Amino acid sequence: MGTPNGDVRKKKEEEAKLMEQEYQDKKEEEEEEEEDPNAVWRFRISEPLRERLKGKGIESLFPIQAITFDTILDGSDLVGRARTGQGKTLAFVLPILESLINGIAKASRKTGYRRPPSVLVLLPTRELASQVHSDFELYGGAVGLTSCCLYGGAPYQSQEIKLKRGVDIVVGTPGRIKDHIERENIDLSQLRFRVLDEADEMLRMGFVEDVELILGKVENISKVQTLLFSATLPDWVKHIAAKFLKPDKKTADLVGNTKMKASTNVRHIVLPCTTSARSRLIPDIIRCYSSGGRTIIFTETKESASQLAGFLPGARALHGDIQQAQREVTLSGFRSGKFMTLVATNVAARGLDINDVQLIIQCEPPRDVEAYIHRSGRTGRAGNSGVAVMLYDPRRSSISKIERESGVKFEHISAPQPHDIAKAIGREAAEMINQVSDSVIPAFKSTAEELLKNSGLSVVELLAKALAKAVGYTEMKKRSLLTSMENHVTLLLEIGKPIFTATFAYGVLRRFLAEEKVEAVKGLTLTAEGSGVVFDVPAEDLDTYLAGKDKASSVRLEVLTALPRLQEKDQSRGGRFGSGGPRRGGFGDRSVGSRFLGGRGGSGRNVRFSSDRFSNNGGIGRGRGIRSGKRW
Repeated sequence: MGTPNGDVRKKKEEEAKLMEQEYQDKKEEEEEEEEDPNAVWRFRISEPLRERLKGKGIESLFPIQAITFDTILDGSDLVGRARTGQGKTLAFVLPILESLINGIAKASRKTGYRRPPSVLVLLPTRELASQVHSDFELYGGAVGLTSCCLYGGAPYQSQEIKLKRGVDIVVGTPGRIKDHIERENIDLSQLRFRVLDEADEMLRMGFVEDVELILGKVENISKVQTLLFSATLPDWVKHIAAKFLKPDKKTADLVGNTKMKASTNVRHIVLPCTTSARSRLIPDIIRCYSSGGRTIIFTETKESASQLAGFLPGARALHGDIQQAQREVTLSGFRSGKFMTLVATNVAARGLDINDVQLIIQCEPPRDVEAYIHRSGRTGRAGNSGVAVMLYDPRRSSISKIERESGVKFEHISAPQPHDIAKAIGREAAEMINQVSDSVIPAFKSTAEELLKNSGLSVVELLAKALAKAVGYTEMKKRSLLTSMENHVTLLLEIGKPIFTATFAYGVLRRFLAEEKVEAVKGLTLTAEGSGVVFDVPAEDLDTYLAGKDKASSVRLEVLTALPRLQEKDQSRGGRFGSGGPRRGGFGDRSVGSRFLGGRGGSGRNVRFSSDRFSNNGGIGRGRGIRSGKRW
């Protein structure tokens, strides 16, 4: 038994060790700060802003913020380029605020009631405007500066009242800013900063005339500092920079001559899937890849976004047909974690910075590579990691161009199988059961004992069923590797020599299968090297297909456990790889609304088609089509 003196001595030794450890930790932190060239304390950032940054967990500036801070604070016009997710917003927010309260713009800044704005920021969408305005409110509020946000879809009156009372910073979209200028609600005579953010997107959305009109309303150019931020530099953006920025403008380019690339912090995955299988597949992708974080799903149409959001439990839709007030409520709920899945069109693809977006799902390959980069860039932001899954139909989509031009190496996977899903949701079910109070055990113990006795199962087996039931799984269905359809199995057909057309492959199948079994084949697609074809069959008829192959010589038919590389759409144009199918030609996948290609009766005429030929449901696109193998 220890003596009192011994206990005191031991306690003092422990306290000394703790103090020494705290000292070492503090010393290491200081050394790390000294080694970090972008540490916040190294820049001319006032104490209130430093404290606000620290409160948001920011102790070091991103590269685009660090290299532009002094340039902007010292009064130069600037063209800034950086890849998505690299902190462009704070790159202009911080130095503008510092200039207004401590820098060269302080002396000329107007104060008091009805003061005209000192800063005007233009952005292409309402969501981006709201987000940038939130940053100006957060950091500007720390130094006593006020701001307002102007965009369409919101009442004019409340915006007019704010402008007449006087604000320091105006943030908004070109259309609504133009309206207020024409109504003489905005006085630009005392403007000190004008900012164009996402300038290339403003060009794409058709704001060219509005932007030039607004910039041209500033009369005393010598007193105004202009900042232009753009991920890419198309000709119009270069024209704007030459026309409205001073000749001695500076450039901060973190992209250079290289093509804009997708984030390297993101795991880029592609997964084959038909349109009809999406709604059942997506919940399992979320379970397996979201890691409990937020998920954004991108669709090509507003209707698809609304339909999918209605199908997914707890999901919300975000697109241009939704009223602005509801869009703001939706984004606020998603940011705060009230719901974890957002289904959106491109309205959410650029600029939105939402914490802990772990997973991006694109329901089909976008029309251009830049769209893929911006969509996948909603995750893996600010140095974090994330996952981007893109669904595609290899018969109607080409992913090679996206892979080549985005700089990513796609990871090819198949739809989550029962064991993948069970592993993912098993942890969720276990947590649910662990959270149940022990107080319920006595009430259910006798029932549990009776169930165990009569079930004929072991304790572990019975508990496994209970875990599955807890998360809503009463049956685990087989899922195709090729189309992701439930209760289907993917087969590989080889005949010992190349198979150049789908028509030829269907002919081989007819050698050993009844016509109704050939008709039941789904999604027939040639392998990348042309040595075989893969297709789906109903799981209940699998034995019939496997037994039938014995009737034909040199035919090899096997159940796949992993999908081989497949020919993509642009590999199947004309030439050797024509199209054809049962009776009417094509791929025989009527269940997904396919329009059959080639001639009637499976003649398999070679056709040429491009990646924008098809609409979302797999049919012929509006106003374009195929006739006699030619475009029309």
